[in-house]
Amino acid sequence: MIISIYIRPLVIDDALTSYLWRNDPQIWTYTMKKMTRYITTEIETAWLQGCLGRTDQANFAICAKELDTYIGNVRLVDIEDQRAEIHLFIGNKLFWHKGVGYQAIILMLRHGFFEINLENIWLRVHPANISALHIYEKAGFEITGNDNELIVMNISRKKFQDMEESIAV
Repeated sequence: MIISIYIRPLVIDDALTSYLWRNDPQIWTYTMKKMTRYITTEIETAWLQGCLGRTDQANFAICAKELDTYIGNVRLVDIEDQRAEIHLFIGNKLFWHKGVGYQAIILMLRHGFFEINLENIWLRVHPANISALHIYEKAGFEITGNDNELIVMNISRKKFQDMEESIAV
């Protein structure tokens, strides 16, 4: 069964769900970040308010269409000089390995390249996160280097536009 998703701007009430994900150590397995404290709804709400107030970010919720359920985040951060870093976070583990990460990346690349008018989007990924590497390569990202034990990958607007006709999302 293919799970269809959509993305929508994050809202403050999303913190009532996402704080639970931030307290799940399994979700942090393939990041360079470690849980150092319990994240309360107040902490998550404050973090989200800070993100939503920034002009150098585009923050979206990933939602499963059929259930209209919030399942993760996809974000463009450090938007500057027609470049941005993309972050993907599937917090609801029931949706891991179901193809939603790839769909979210494609939708956010479309937003970044065609709505924000970016020329380049890049990311960092843990080398042991094979599922994420597969998603990013399938979406057209290419490995361009390393940063603190993470793989750096990039995609240009031109490359994405060239691939866009063959992408069905």
